Amino acid sequence: MRYEIHGPLRDVIACHCSQCRRTSGHFVAATQARTTDLVLRESATLRWYRSSSEAERGFCSRCGGNLFWRPLGAKPDVTSIMAGTLDTPTGLKVMQHIFVADKSDYYEIGDTRT
Repeated sequence: MRYEIHGPLRDVIACHCSQCRRTSGHFVAATQARTTDLVLRESATLRWYRSSSEAERGFCSRCGGNLFWRPLGAKPDVTSIMAGTLDTPTGLKVMQHIFVADKSDYYEIGDTRT
């Protein structure tokens, strides 16, 4: 699975909701781009899973890697991209934590971006 982004990326949001924790094994750190800026170079192993009534998650069927999240709809305007799948250096930083009340009890959030 290979992709490129041909446009700006939003800084990273860390999502601590129970669904993100379960699909990633921890919390999700994701950036975001316009869907039209996401170019799939090799996508034979990309699979989409409808994870809720509102969204679907893209993953690699070969390695199981969590890659994308996007809202359901005829043509979503934006796609979230798991920040850990980007080549470095990214130039991005964590801008916000969301669903903090849902975080697990085994870690603390050490910055003030909540």
